[in-house]
Amino acid sequence: MKTLAELEEIRKKTFDEIGMRTNTDSIRVVVGMATCGIAAGAREVMNAFVSEIQKRDIHDVNVSATGCVGVCRLEPLVDVIDKNGKKVTYVNMTPERAAKVVLEHLANGKICLDYTLKEEK
Repeated sequence: MKTLAELEEIRKKTFDEIGMRTNTDSIRVVVGMATCGIAAGAREVMNAFVSEIQKRDIHDVNVSATGCVGVCRLEPLVDVIDKNGKKVTYVNMTPERAAKVVLEHLANGKICLDYTLKEEK
């Protein structure tokens, strides 16, 4: 960092990231970050959500972590909760799947059904 402009850019980026994690009047993306989730790749999934949301300049999304959801075999788990409280749970997430969820679900309102839990018959 050599200039005030560089410092201001770092400040802006930090506040944008903090806002993404604390805004409560928005769509919520909740990533399961218990030990099982982290072992399955949840940290990379969460980073992918944050990165893709920033890249697409989406402002009404809050990304946060939660503990154990209780379905370890489906980790990493991600809940997307809309402003009305409707929840969609995505399972076996990867950073690539996270990018697709941001593009299709968060940006365009289309649920990625292939990544949700299927009813067993």
